[in-house]
Amino acid sequence: MGAAHSQEDLEICTSDEEEYEEYEERRDGQEESEDEDKFEDSRDDTLAPSPSSGGRLPKPPSSSLDDVDAKLKSLKLKYTLPPSTTENSARLFRYINGNTPKAKWITAEKSTAYSFVKTSQVNEEEEEEDDDDKNQDSENEWWVLKVGGKIREKVSEEMQLKAYKDQRRVDFVAKGVWALKFATAEGFADYVNSYNSCLFENNHGVEFNEASKAKIFGKDFIGWANPEAADDSMWEDADDILLKSPQSATPLRDAQDLTEAFEEATSEGIHSLALGALDNSFLVGDSGIQVFKNMRQGIQGKGVCVNFEAGYGKAHSAPRKALLMRAETNMLLMSPMSQNRGIHQLDIETGKVISEWKFEKDGVDISMSDITNDGKGAQLDPSASTFLGLDNNRLCRWDMRDRYGMVQDLAAASAPVLNWAQGHQFSRGTNFQCFATTGDGSIVVGSLDGKIRLYSSNTMRQAKTAFPGLGAPVTHVDATFDGKWIVGTTDTYLIVICTLFTDKAGKTKTGFEGRMGNKIAAPRLLKLRPLDAHLAGSNKKFRNAQFSWVTEDGKQERHVVATVGKFSVIWNFQQVKNGSHECYHEQEGLKKCYCYKIVLRNESIVDSRFMNDNFAISGSPEAPLVIATPMKVSSFSLSSKR
Repeated sequence: MGAAHSQEDLEICTSDEEEYEEYEERRDGQEESEDEDKFEDSRDDTLAPSPSSGGRLPKPPSSSLDDVDAKLKSLKLKYTLPPSTTENSARLFRYINGNTPKAKWITAEKSTAYSFVKTSQVNEEEEEEDDDDKNQDSENEWWVLKVGGKIREKVSEEMQLKAYKDQRRVDFVAKGVWALKFATAEGFADYVNSYNSCLFENNHGVEFNEASKAKIFGKDFIGWANPEAADDSMWEDADDILLKSPQSATPLRDAQDLTEAFEEATSEGIHSLALGALDNSFLVGDSGIQVFKNMRQGIQGKGVCVNFEAGYGKAHSAPRKALLMRAETNMLLMSPMSQNRGIHQLDIETGKVISEWKFEKDGVDISMSDITNDGKGAQLDPSASTFLGLDNNRLCRWDMRDRYGMVQDLAAASAPVLNWAQGHQFSRGTNFQCFATTGDGSIVVGSLDGKIRLYSSNTMRQAKTAFPGLGAPVTHVDATFDGKWIVGTTDTYLIVICTLFTDKAGKTKTGFEGRMGNKIAAPRLLKLRPLDAHLAGSNKKFRNAQFSWVTEDGKQERHVVATVGKFSVIWNFQQVKNGSHECYHEQEGLKKCYCYKIVLRNESIVDSRFMNDNFAISGSPEAPLVIATPMKVSSFSLSSKR
């Protein structure tokens, strides 16, 4: 399957107020048809006009019964009060048939009530059993959204709520895709405000108020809690610079096409993707590494597989991490075991493991959860002998130029020990999860508590800048080559941060170079529309968001790509930075970008990344995109429409 766009915009996002009003006008005149599954009181109608009816159903003929109805209505004997006068009321819709030609919205409830309830149980049956112990479990309670008898869902980012202020509507995921339509702007605003308050409390464990926001975000980052008051000038200045640079000008999303250039089946399950910037790229599987040739249209198999040696051991199959280094002639392999106390150094040209290194500090074996190169282009350095390591409370640089590792006898009982060249072991509280580097070797680290820390290339003891968390763990981070932008991955959204600030001398710097003070721009979020989040597959978590790959000064990253289930999702980075972009109109709170392209695969995606910028062909705004699933690898070219 090739590139695809979300169908939600076509079906929902472009449906304006007139479509809803037309729907409501014809609703009562439509005859009952077959009940939709699980919706006993739903009518078989949609938000879009029916082709067979010419777009509008016939109105019932006028009769003398109208006069009788009017009398009954005036006496309140027949008609209930209109929904707009009922507190916390709305019309409930459900989206059915997924991403098929029969997909449509149906009415689930013509008028229903919603409420936000604080409870220690999400399931209603469990709540009844829990009533006796309510006081004991108050510390473990959270806010739950209840809509009529159909929806009961914990308020969280997993709901992927998207608000349409102009339509007085919110869409969300709750074991399906739903929409609430409010009769008044006040009703819409009340719902959104209540939802945001409950979400804040569920995320941070404290009541939503100004004091809590100040405690969570700190005075320097209060703009993250109140984005309307944040200083967005750095976003705008950076965008102006990009627009003036002809090399960085990127066509709008609608002027770009994704074309599949290559698709190849693989002989074994793929676990990770290691893209090279020179001649070759590599797919890492259970028993070995498949070699692919880098081309301007993508990567193509060479029919070569570097098999792991017989003595390599089951514990070292399907490495957790494969890191290219020394001009991409060597690869460092991390075991998939939870306690990684060493790495294997593979010579790609010979296919042999030439060293088995141990992580050790002060004579004690220690573990590492991740490794990465010293900088964005460090894997191209033929003489590189250092790399970075991370654990939940350690950040360090390892050096292979150790006297015990200069000559190694693989038959010897003891493995060579890596030299702890630089770093710091924190006592507690860091909860490091992931890290990445910039072109000059500065380091960005993401944490379990959602914090993102920036370290200069000179010191790892204290972060120059520490951005507060938004309530979700950061599972992956990346930075642009120049260090001006960061993208962090959480399960349900991506967070894009501008690191630029102006120091007291009036000089523009990045947060890697110094403390940013209080003139800090609010971040922007990249999110999926509710329908896409629901259709992404069983594994709906965002993974491995990356900027397009630049390894030279003066070039700018143009896209962000992330994986979620069967989707590879691509954002135009220039659109994200453009404060006047259509996605940001009528939004409240942090700006959220929902404009993206989707590439859909038949199975869950292992990884998706852009090739190095050097492989971008003339007339293309980007290098090819490589997408790996367990049994296939595909390459897509991004081209501009003429």
